[in-house]
Amino acid sequence: MVDALTGNVADLVADAAGRIPDHPALVDAATGHTLTWSRTNHAVDAYAARLAEAGLETGDRVAITLPNGPAFCVALFAVLRAGGIAVPAAATSPELPRLIEHSGAKLVVGGAGAGGGTGGGTGGGSETIDAPDLAATGEPREATAGGEDIAVLCYTSGTAGVPRGVMLSHRALLSNVRQCAQLDPPPVTSTDRVLLVVPLFHAYGLGPGLLQVTSAGATAVLMETFGTERALSVCAEHQVTALVGVPAMYQALTAADPERLAQGLASVRLLTSGAAPLSPAVLSAVEQATGLPVFEGYGLTETGPVLTSTLVSGVAKAGSVGRPLPDVELRIVDSEGGSADPDEEGWFDEDEPETGRVAARGPNLFSGYWPDGAGGPDEDGWFRTGDVGYLDADGDLRLVDRANDLIIVNGFNVYPNEVERVIDELPDVLESAAVGVPDERTGEQVVAVVVLREGAALSEDEVREHCAERLARFKVPRTVRFADELPHSATGKVRRAALRGGG
Repeated sequence: MVDALTGNVADLVADAAGRIPDHPALVDAATGHTLTWSRTNHAVDAYAARLAEAGLETGDRVAITLPNGPAFCVALFAVLRAGGIAVPAAATSPELPRLIEHSGAKLVVGGAGAGGGTGGGTGGGSETIDAPDLAATGEPREATAGGEDIAVLCYTSGTAGVPRGVMLSHRALLSNVRQCAQLDPPPVTSTDRVLLVVPLFHAYGLGPGLLQVTSAGATAVLMETFGTERALSVCAEHQVTALVGVPAMYQALTAADPERLAQGLASVRLLTSGAAPLSPAVLSAVEQATGLPVFEGYGLTETGPVLTSTLVSGVAKAGSVGRPLPDVELRIVDSEGGSADPDEEGWFDEDEPETGRVAARGPNLFSGYWPDGAGGPDEDGWFRTGDVGYLDADGDLRLVDRANDLIIVNGFNVYPNEVERVIDELPDVLESAAVGVPDERTGEQVVAVVVLREGAALSEDEVREHCAERLARFKVPRTVRFADELPHSATGKVRRAALRGGG
């Protein structure tokens, strides 16, 4: 395995090419075109040379705006092999010009949405460069960066405001690959064919997806966008054995015809979920429909990204995101910065568990935010996340909510997830979100936004009455709004900030 302390992420490709040169590496689900690991490595060498010809120097940023597919993968690894810093981004994002300008990207691969030409529309004088030629062959190249050098500048989704660039070093990304691979059994082996439809520009699609597949020398089956019927067809056609998914994917799959679902996922051995909380109802529905548990993980872009997984214990426990990966430390930090001590007698109470900010330490943590490294781990290596949670009696982490989504009514804390779980119990509800909006009398009030299933009918009073039977009065939504859909991030996370303005 590539040395996390000194290696370059692109070394994973060279390592796979050396071990299993003729093994299928990247499959384009749209065309069926397949690259072996040897062919992939040659294409990476050739494109690294092309980037150098275009003026790329060590430390330069390169925005990659390509969709999920072999070209994205080759471009990413080539940027890293050439010593650059990859800035993966969605070509269709309205934030793309700002992202390119903020990162100071010298080159834009693909150019879609970035102005289409040298300096055009990017605001930073960036030059657009064509996507890789997957048939090209170049002279073998040695990586010119590694270890603590920044490999990827991954911009957060901006749920807490303006997106920030998270600096992920080669060390952080390779450490997380190694940590995941140490699980028994490992989530990806060389014989796996892994469906990757989660966006590769997101840390979840990149790390547990592409990098884990590359490290194991497995096969990535790449889809640009998710659609239930298309995904099931691709899984059957390419004999997919593992899915890297998000809750919205699994929710959609449970709505498929059971016989069709069983047929499409017949070859699948492992289902994993991340990027957003997986509701116990969806977990149960998937297992009932497929006979397979969904193993859930938790992490952040800033943590490279995986911190915990139910794969650690091997038990897909509803409501839990599992235990820390090897070499990851977790603690629950109170508002004063102290932490609960699990060795202290009586520290855990099943009825009132020690709840607070989740803090983490490990070699997979980021190097701070671009450009000056501010906001990174403290001097002792700890990073306080924006998530609130607690450790249950088994030592599994249970998330309560995002700290910045907390609603405070008359001084009492209301966690949106608690309200949403109650609303989602109603059979007519497809999805819901709870947000806080200003209120002169109580400080904030709870507003629920509800999406109904097709053909369903439900009134505001019925939702409120259901909540009143199960929640304290201050947690019951003052207002219930109905919508056709909720705003989501690229990985299916509800953007609550976008809902607050309509309260």
